[in-house]
Amino acid sequence: MSDKIKSVPSVSVTYARNGASTKANALGMRPMQERAYEKRGEQYLLIKSPPASGKSRALMFVALDKLKNQGLKQAIIVVPEKSIGASFNDEPLSKYGFWSDWQVEPKWNLCNAPGNDNGGKVKSLGAFLEGDDKVLVCTHATFRFAVDAYGVEAFDDRLIAVDEFHHVSANPDNKLGLHLGQFFARGKTHIVAMTGSYFRGDAEAVLAPQDESKFDTVTYTYYEQLNGYEYLKQLDIGYFFYSGPYVDDILNVLDPAEKTIIHIPNVNSRESTKDKMREVEHIIEALGEWQGIDPATGFQRVKRPDGRVLRIADLVDDDAAKRDRVSAALKDPAQKNNRDHVDIIIALGMAKEGFDWIWCEHALTVGYRASLTEIVQIIGRATRDAPGKTRARFTNLIAEPDAAEEAVTEAVNDTLKAIAASLLMEQVLAPRFEFKPKNADSGPTPGFNYGEAGYDSDRCNVGVNEQTGAYQIEIKGIAEPKSKEAARICQEDLNEVIAAFVQDKPTIERGLFDEELVPEELTQVRMGKIIKDKYPEL
Repeated sequence: MSDKIKSVPSVSVTYARNGASTKANALGMRPMQERAYEKRGEQYLLIKSPPASGKSRALMFVALDKLKNQGLKQAIIVVPEKSIGASFNDEPLSKYGFWSDWQVEPKWNLCNAPGNDNGGKVKSLGAFLEGDDKVLVCTHATFRFAVDAYGVEAFDDRLIAVDEFHHVSANPDNKLGLHLGQFFARGKTHIVAMTGSYFRGDAEAVLAPQDESKFDTVTYTYYEQLNGYEYLKQLDIGYFFYSGPYVDDILNVLDPAEKTIIHIPNVNSRESTKDKMREVEHIIEALGEWQGIDPATGFQRVKRPDGRVLRIADLVDDDAAKRDRVSAALKDPAQKNNRDHVDIIIALGMAKEGFDWIWCEHALTVGYRASLTEIVQIIGRATRDAPGKTRARFTNLIAEPDAAEEAVTEAVNDTLKAIAASLLMEQVLAPRFEFKPKNADSGPTPGFNYGEAGYDSDRCNVGVNEQTGAYQIEIKGIAEPKSKEAARICQEDLNEVIAAFVQDKPTIERGLFDEELVPEELTQVRMGKIIKDKYPEL
C-alpha cells in the first residue's frame, strides 16, 4: 500500500463513558437485561441489542421466569454454531441477586457433544423432550432436523430461544424461517429471538411482516451500549483501498502494539491470493522473526525488531487438530482476563459472531464483506469494554477498482457497498433523534432534560434523555404516523429501513454520481417504494 494506499474518510464517534450500561440492579441485571425482563410475560419477544450487551444472560433471566412462573415445561436454546453454545454455560445468577441459578446438564449442551447434527444429537433432543430436565442447548441445524423428525407439536408449552436471529429468513428455502412460521400458526410455543444486528446482510426479510408484528420488541441501541461503558470512549471505522497483493503492505494499517483480529479474504474473493496458508505466513513474516510454536497453546511466537515477542493465534490452519488446540487456548476461561494471553488472531471464517475477546482493539478485515450483518458482527469483536482500553477501531481493506481488470464492475460495486456500510454504521452508532409535533396539548416527557429553564409550553423544546442518549425535538406542523404500525416502525425499525435504503444500489449510484438529481427523488420516491415493498400491509 505505501504510496498506493487510499483512505476513505472514516466514521469516528466519541462517547461519554457514563458507566450506565455496565451497572447492575439488585437482581444482577444490566439495563438491557432489565428492559428484556420487564417483558418476560410476552409469548413472542424479539431482543435487538448490540454484541457484548449481555443478550445471553438476558435470555437466562427470561427463560427461568417462564419455567418457574409461566407454566412452560422446558427451554430450548438454539445457536448458529457450536462455539456459541458456551455463552449458555452454567451461571451463578443468585450470587448477584437473582432468585435462581442458570444450569444446563452437560449432556444437554449438544454443542459439546460429538457427532453430526442429523444423527445422535436429534435422538438426544427427542429424549430431552420426553424427560423432566429443563434446559437444552443445540445448534440451528440440530433444531431444524429435530423439528422435521418430531413435528412442531412436540414443542408445545416450551420456550424456543433463537440466538443470532438474523440467520432466519422469510425465504421459503430457509428451513428455520419455515419452521418458525409453523410455530406461529400453531400458537402453543413461546419464542424469544435475539440478534446483535438490526438487519440481514442480503437485504432479505428476516420474517414475513405478519409474523414480525406478533413480536414485542426490546431494543437497546449501539449508542446506549457504548455511551454506558466504563472504559471504551472512541470507535473509529475506516476503509482503505489498495492495489497489488494486500500482504505486501499490511503493516501500513496494522499496528502490532494493538490487540488485533485479522480476517483474511475468502478464497473466492477478488482480494484473495488463492493461497490462504501463504497469506498467513506472509503476515507473520512481515511482523517479525518467527520463534516457534508455544507448546501449551499452539500460538505462533514472533519477535518484533524492538525485541517484543508477539503471540499470534492462527485459526486458518487446515490441520483440524492444530486449529482446535489454538481455538481451545483462546477459549480458556482462566485466561479471559489476561490481556497478555494473545496479541493477534488471524482468522478466515471464525472469530466473528459470539467470539468473545474483550481486549481486542482493532478488527482488521481484508476484502469486501457482502453482508452488512457480517460487518456489524466483526465490529462487535472490537467494541467490548475492558480496563485500560479507551479506543477501538474497525478497518476494511478493499482492492481498489483497476480499469485494466475485467472485474471492474464488481470492484466498483464493492466500493459502493463499503460506502453504504459506512453510512449505515454512522446511523447505528449515533444517538437517536425523536421528532414530536408541537401543539397546545404538548408537555414534557418523563426522563428527558429540557435544560436549565425546564420545559416551556410556549415554544418548541429540545430534550435529552441521558440514560438512552435519545434527543427529542418538537416541531410545529410535523405529520404524525397515521397508524399504530407506522408509529411502531418509526420507533423501532428505522435502522432496518435505512439499511434497506443504503443497500439499494440504484439509490447509492444516483446519490453519488448523478449531478442532476433532486434529493427528494431519493428521500421520498425511492424511499417510499422501499417502504412499500418492506411493509406491504401499510
